[in-house]
Amino acid sequence: MLSSLNPRVRDWRGRRVWIVGASSGIGAAVARELFSRGARVALSARREEPLRELAGPAAQIGSALILPMDVTRPGSVRDALQTIVDRWQGIDVVLWVAGTYRPMRAYDFDLADAHRIVQTNLGGVVNGLASIMPVLIGQRSGAIGIVSSVAGFNGLPMSLVYGPTKAALINLAQSLYFDLHPLGIGVHLINPGFVETPLTELNEFPMPAIVSAQTAANRILTGFARGEFETHFPRRFTGTMKLLQLLPYRLYFAVVKRITDSEAARGAPPAFAPGAPIRVPEIARPANASPGATAPSGSAAGDSAAEAVATAKAAAEPAAGADAEAAAPPAAAKSANSRSGPRRPRSRKKPAAVP
Repeated sequence: MLSSLNPRVRDWRGRRVWIVGASSGIGAAVARELFSRGARVALSARREEPLRELAGPAAQIGSALILPMDVTRPGSVRDALQTIVDRWQGIDVVLWVAGTYRPMRAYDFDLADAHRIVQTNLGGVVNGLASIMPVLIGQRSGAIGIVSSVAGFNGLPMSLVYGPTKAALINLAQSLYFDLHPLGIGVHLINPGFVETPLTELNEFPMPAIVSAQTAANRILTGFARGEFETHFPRRFTGTMKLLQLLPYRLYFAVVKRITDSEAARGAPPAFAPGAPIRVPEIARPANASPGATAPSGSAAGDSAAEAVATAKAAAEPAAGADAEAAAPPAAAKSANSRSGPRRPRSRKKPAAVP
């Protein structure tokens, strides 16, 4: 019998779990299930009120932490994690569910929405890893679960930007496994099919084998109990999607078009009139761009400048609802690392400093 790819997590009593994207859908369903199994759960999302409703009495007895944050701001993510490790002296499982979606095709491409989807779905996870990985690696224990989607398996109609972000998360989780597994840290990739959530309510097409958020939560926790690397469900649908990956492109495009009844030309704008001048549309500046920025540039200097502006803005604006103690300066950790001579074992009771 083959061994599991990750350490198995069967008993959740007393486990310290952080759910990012807990205000609704899959994240909220997993949180409710974990509360019933005795876990301590930190809840994060942009909106605070749904988190308070979800925590209920658990917040009064210390089994829940309510940590509103914005995943697109690295400082906000860092402060939330620092609060968790200060309160609970570590972290056992991080489940990253946060994401956004908008059906999009080539002929209704919206640059602002595209940036928002990429920054939330992929950039948010990267922002999280910048703080989460040093803590898990320092502990030499714990696990991270990343919720991607079967939309990341193949290119699909209506998934012009959403799908690529989910494909990137699949690749990211695979790469993380090579580095974190040897250190005793679990990496879990979760690829749901259609799940009843506020996001899937946006779809105006049939969603085969759709399942409830509670069913999704139970399947995710079963994946942790089995030590799975990839958890995908419902298998009658996700199995078909995996088989489609094996088809040559000519056959793949024909099959997907037939299954989805997809015909882009139905909604495409009219063709240019013969002989009419062609005008390239103006590009609106993304909402988070620096004042001097225009369209995204491939220049490394431009990218670095934009990153510096974003980082400075995140540092200057602490996350809403975050405790003041979460903003512990990293200078102390840097000073400790610069001491000469042999290192002394650290006390387990000493709070961890998130970089």
